[in-house]
Amino acid sequence: MDKTSLDFVIEKTHELMKASTCCNELKAAAQAWLDALGTDHEAAETVRYFDVLAEDIETIDNLIAFAGSDAGVQYFGAELAHNIVAHGKEIKAEGAVYCDCPACAAAELILAKKDIFHLH
Repeated sequence: MDKTSLDFVIEKTHELMKASTCCNELKAAAQAWLDALGTDHEAAETVRYFDVLAEDIETIDNLIAFAGSDAGVQYFGAELAHNIVAHGKEIKAEGAVYCDCPACAAAELILAKKDIFHLH
């Protein structure tokens, strides 16, 4: 495995964990993966970490739909929900596939390195 790519994933994992938008489940999976590096549990925790990353990253379409729903308005408040929908539509028009909050942005970069772990 390429050390530079692994170091990149480790760095982005730390960024992900510090993001206020990162859920507790993903923080726990990220920490378990970091703790397992270099151990007999590394392979299993790598698979688990990438599974949780793939489950938790928010697509731009889901973000727009949630923020535009009654539940989204209740969660974010009317003004912020409106702003999230507008921002989501803007970045979708520019080609975004995923939410660009700090947690999703880090998750997208980490997921792009999945091949270095040979997890197909």
